[in-house]
Amino acid sequence: VHWLGQKKNSIPNVFCSAMTSGLIYSMATMPLEASKNRMASQKRDPKTGKLPYTSTLQTLRKVSAENGFFALYNGFFPYYLRCGGHTVSMFILVQILRDFYAQNMM
Repeated sequence: VHWLGQKKNSIPNVFCSAMTSGLIYSMATMPLEASKNRMASQKRDPKTGKLPYTSTLQTLRKVSAENGFFALYNGFFPYYLRCGGHTVSMFILVQILRDFYAQNMM
């Protein structure tokens, strides 16, 4: 038993660490995901025939300049649920496998 009466490597601790990791992961990668999605769904300008976005960095700069930096975080909550859910399932699965290995193989 450790700080706040929680056991090391318990499932609630693993869950909380996974959600925190998922949050940090989501915050770091959401602008890149938004840029990728904008580039994938772009349409040519009917007058010039040019695409509005040419690279990831150009897309990040253009969206930030035209719509503000936080436009890159539109749809953050569903993205966080997807990333956080995946991270939680992987962290818990790894912890269960580690516990199984420690109890049965050592």
